[in-house]
Amino acid sequence: MIIVILAGGSGTRFWPLSRVRHPKQLMSVLGGKSMLQRTVERVLPLKPERVMVVTNRLQAEETVTQLASLTAVPIEVIAEPVGRNTAPAVGLAARLAAATPEAVMAVLPADHVIPDEEQFREILRQGESAAREGNLVTLGIAPTRPETGYGYIEVASGSAGKRPFPVLRFVEKPNLERAEQFVASGNFYWNSGMFLWRADTILEELERFLPGLHQGLMGIKVSADGTASGKHIDAFYRDAPSESIDFGVMEKSDRVVMIPASFGWSDVGSWSALSEVLEGDDNGNVIINAAGEVLADARGCLAYGGGKMVALLGVSDLIVVETPDALLVCPRNRAQEVKNIVGELQRRGLGEYL
Repeated sequence: MIIVILAGGSGTRFWPLSRVRHPKQLMSVLGGKSMLQRTVERVLPLKPERVMVVTNRLQAEETVTQLASLTAVPIEVIAEPVGRNTAPAVGLAARLAAATPEAVMAVLPADHVIPDEEQFREILRQGESAAREGNLVTLGIAPTRPETGYGYIEVASGSAGKRPFPVLRFVEKPNLERAEQFVASGNFYWNSGMFLWRADTILEELERFLPGLHQGLMGIKVSADGTASGKHIDAFYRDAPSESIDFGVMEKSDRVVMIPASFGWSDVGSWSALSEVLEGDDNGNVIINAAGEVLADARGCLAYGGGKMVALLGVSDLIVVETPDALLVCPRNRAQEVKNIVGELQRRGLGEYL
């Protein structure tokens, strides 16, 4: 198995703590090691043949530094010159992995929380077997609530006896009413964004659905050991389209199957999601990185104190995040919209806060 970790995101929904040069995956959101370090350590017991971490040039130096102590298997850090969404990153990794005949790639985001790591590795082993048969395998998470922040995967009714499940369709993030219908039906799973496939299989599908991207990939000169020069990678990215692997391939291919998984997964996609993975007080308040806390008639709040004393009085369902140069205050039910703040900062040319 070849592990490919996608680690180039900027974590805009975790602003102002997450920044372009030091995004969520490079942070110790839960204390201790960073999310990237935890992601790599999680797969090392599988004894992968290779581990490739695809990031961008702004984050490459810190990525290399954080992974320097993990020496159980060589870790290759591949720096994209510019962000082009996930399809070019996946395609590049597949082009390099194809140097190993019939290599199976496990493509994993760098910023997920997975408490049951042994179950996670067992699911990856199942996915590896399904991928060897020429399938595009996605991991679906059994939903625990009608979540509007995740995409969904629909499988056929009566799929419970089949593993992996045939996939009917992918559905973008729904409103609350549709999410409730999805969960009630029993045929929908959260889209985890984790995939397994043979390198040659995904390259075939890229040629089928994204022929321009595939042509660019074939122009990269790959050595016998599965590496390529920065010059060839830069040339590929100059013309590569910005496209997600979900929309570009997975939503169109007839080779997609899903393996259901229940290993306590969270993509920690926003500040409000931290309450899923961190224990709060009796009133549902979660306080992080604070010198101390005084909470009076406060309920359901999440506060990142930036090393300062946190005091909350008579408030409920708020997110408060303090950093040296920025302060965020918003309702918890609008945590997904924090990325809009980042967009507005970009629009105003306030790059020093990005």
